[in-house]
Amino acid sequence: MERKKFTFIGAGSLGFTRDLVRDILTFDSFRNAEICLMDIDEKRLEYSKKGIEKVVRKGNYPAAITATMDRKEALRDADGVLITILQGGVNVWRSDIEIPKKYGVDICVGDTRGPAGVFRFLRTAPVMLDICRDIEQYCPHAVVLNYTNPMAMLCRYMQSESRINVTGLCHSVQGTAAMLARWIGADMEDIEYTCAGINHTAFYLKYLYRGQDAYPLIRKALKKDEIWNEEQVRNDMFINLGYYPTESSGHNSEYNAWFRKRPDLIEKYCTHGTGWNPGAYGYILDRYLNREDTWAREYEEWLENGEVQLERGKEYAANIFNAMFGDNQPFHFNGNLRNQGYISNVIQGAGVEIPVTASKDGIMPETVGEIPQHLAVMINTLAGCEELAVQGCIEGDCRKIFHSILFDPLTSAVLTMDEIRDMVQEMFDANKAYLSYFQSLTLE
Repeated sequence: MERKKFTFIGAGSLGFTRDLVRDILTFDSFRNAEICLMDIDEKRLEYSKKGIEKVVRKGNYPAAITATMDRKEALRDADGVLITILQGGVNVWRSDIEIPKKYGVDICVGDTRGPAGVFRFLRTAPVMLDICRDIEQYCPHAVVLNYTNPMAMLCRYMQSESRINVTGLCHSVQGTAAMLARWIGADMEDIEYTCAGINHTAFYLKYLYRGQDAYPLIRKALKKDEIWNEEQVRNDMFINLGYYPTESSGHNSEYNAWFRKRPDLIEKYCTHGTGWNPGAYGYILDRYLNREDTWAREYEEWLENGEVQLERGKEYAANIFNAMFGDNQPFHFNGNLRNQGYISNVIQGAGVEIPVTASKDGIMPETVGEIPQHLAVMINTLAGCEELAVQGCIEGDCRKIFHSILFDPLTSAVLTMDEIRDMVQEMFDANKAYLSYFQSLTLE
């Protein structure tokens, strides 16, 4: 059997890399794959290799595992590439959350859009473009799947600035679909849906249970306190917008002006939810900081005594690779691509998250058409801000970055224009070591 090569850029994302490799090896076509792990953190890379080797031993797979800090060598002749990097580390990106808070903009996660997401994008974009250039040279025909946030801006940027075959993956679509099925007591085998929008702000335009509209069943389920409290922000959005959004309540609370602009609203909507991410300030930052001194010990304990699960998980990546150069069974999912008429009333050229099909013929987008106009208003506002940020990045224009954040719904609900300007300038100052490609870092 021909051996396929899968390269992980950012393999120090230990648990996630391990799960993705496990999924790849479950397919007969990939049992003997070469798994090449690459990271700039030598310690994490070593642990990642040991973890993957444990999976291979458990499954008795004839796979080959290699690890290197040389990105070019890792990418050479790869068939599939997965990108899971975090540029700068927690002590850099904490400023994305802490500076806005000083000005009154309360952020829960900050990895998608708004002031925190934009500056994470600006730090990450040059590294992603370097990766793209290496892919163009060393594995130009590889299928590239990006898991790095901010998903929409990074994918839109890579798809306009490079020639690689890249799409972005996020587990919020299938994760939310499964959550809704659980709420109405349905098996996922009986669920069909059409979901479209932008990453972390897509909506289920159709959600069917055994061929029938399931939204009445979901509305009934929301009358149970335990279900309402699981996703307070998203459930409120669903009741008022009529369509259920992807991604958690904590994330969604950041993307609009309804839930985080006053302390009383934060108390009402963002502190009492029972889901994995209810919306507390700095939620993800706190999780990262709490694990800074414990992750190595915890992983060593898993290497020594932890169980290995060989069953395939719910992430899309392995299924996409299998569809495109494995056993060629077509696979349907939601991917992140530039809008080329796929959603007719959303900004053309912007990054959108839409239904696509992977097969031996490539990744084929589905034309969704027009989405409900009120959803388009919301999505276009966010997509427009993202477009300004991407253009500012490409042109090295700090004023376009300022304008991107100036129109961010939460930021503009909390701050004046002058306050936003001062905040953005402080964020430029905090990130100057990563932004040498800008013409100037001073807002004039």
